[in-house]
Amino acid sequence: MSAPCPANRYWVEHAELLRRAFHALTGRDLIDAALSPEAAAEALFHAPFVVLSHDAAPDPILTYGNAKALELFELTWEELTRMPSRYTAEAPDRAERERLLARVAAQGFIDDYSGVRISRTGQRFLIEQATVWNLTDDAGQRCGQAATFREWRHLENAGLERNR
Repeated sequence: MSAPCPANRYWVEHAELLRRAFHALTGRDLIDAALSPEAAAEALFHAPFVVLSHDAAPDPILTYGNAKALELFELTWEELTRMPSRYTAEAPDRAERERLLARVAAQGFIDDYSGVRISRTGQRFLIEQATVWNLTDDAGQRCGQAATFREWRHLENAGLERNR
């Protein structure tokens, strides 16, 4: 699986899954609804906010991360798409993360999540006001979950980074 790029249409099918599920559950648009699927997929990959998804396996594996996610988590596409999503949290925070995912599974989405995450190199950061939602396939079967957030704070730094 290669990273989203012009040659693979920025993973347009997955971007449409993310957009469709996000809109159906929240009533909001993840990216400009007027964009064509191809333009939206490119815009989503290059968005100034984080978007991640994982599959529905018992130990979910990350399936997508836009460029901002790759940068923040300090991962290559190959590293991201081979990593269990639980590794985005430190070991002590994984039980809390599991409670969050169970809550999303039951409710469809949440838009008030805050929690500490960790990059590949150990950089800890607090994400705030994250939206996490269920992904469903065309048959309505749950096929994973996704998250997006615009605000995070590196714990060593006092400033809050935001989508500008």
